[in-house]
Amino acid sequence: MLADPTRLRLMCLLSEGEHDVTALVAAVGTARPAVSQHLAKLRLTGLVTVRRDGRRALHRARGGHVRRLVTEVLHAASHRVTGAPEHD
Repeated sequence: MLADPTRLRLMCLLSEGEHDVTALVAAVGTARPAVSQHLAKLRLTGLVTVRRDGRRALHRARGGHVRRLVTEVLHAASHRVTGAPEHD
């Protein structure tokens, strides 16, 4: 799920807090239907939760384990791109 660049960007944002689809579309620069499809997949796999606030649906990364997973994925990618040595 995190191999897709758009989903990874979404997860980075959702790890920082709640966002609605409009804010996510603006942040990632992807069409609304595509963002909605990515969010549906992330919800289906249990990485994202959604809560209603009136008519708005607010999405967020599910719990501390998922947030730490996203952070670790980003660190691993950074090591790969920069050539920094891996941690033991």
